[in-house]
Amino acid sequence: MAGAGWGPPAVAAAAAVLVAIAGAAATTTDGWYRGLRVPAWKPPDWAFGPVWTVIFALTATSGVLAWTGDSDPIARGVLLAAFGANGALNIAWSVLFFRFRRPDWALAEVAALWLSIVALVLVTGRVSGAAGLMNLPYLAWVSTAACLNLRIVRLNAPFGEPA
Repeated sequence: MAGAGWGPPAVAAAAAVLVAIAGAAATTTDGWYRGLRVPAWKPPDWAFGPVWTVIFALTATSGVLAWTGDSDPIARGVLLAAFGANGALNIAWSVLFFRFRRPDWALAEVAALWLSIVALVLVTGRVSGAAGLMNLPYLAWVSTAACLNLRIVRLNAPFGEPA
């Protein structure tokens, strides 16, 4: 019984690590990426790892707080659905941008990702104000990423042209 409390944190940590690994595996900073024109305000590449680490830790913690704060099966199902959709959209953005080399498609997808983060804020915040607030850095970072994505599209379009 003493170890029963480790279930939700372990699952949340594993899920966060899996999403992080999948997103990182889809991210390639090859010649195509380095050749993109980017705005001067783009964060340095080295900042992305530490920022995402903090975001994933906060988001996983918010999920644990919401899970343990509401034992209603329907609420937990909604929570799992919100996190599942968010994780899939998080990975999809990296695949579209880096693997498919389609920042224009990633720009359309980032709107869905942004909305899924708003859903996380609301679903977790309904149970715990602190849990909802823990997702705000994620929302801020993806808002910045969406602006960066838009500038990259404007500076480099069209995409999908034969090389």
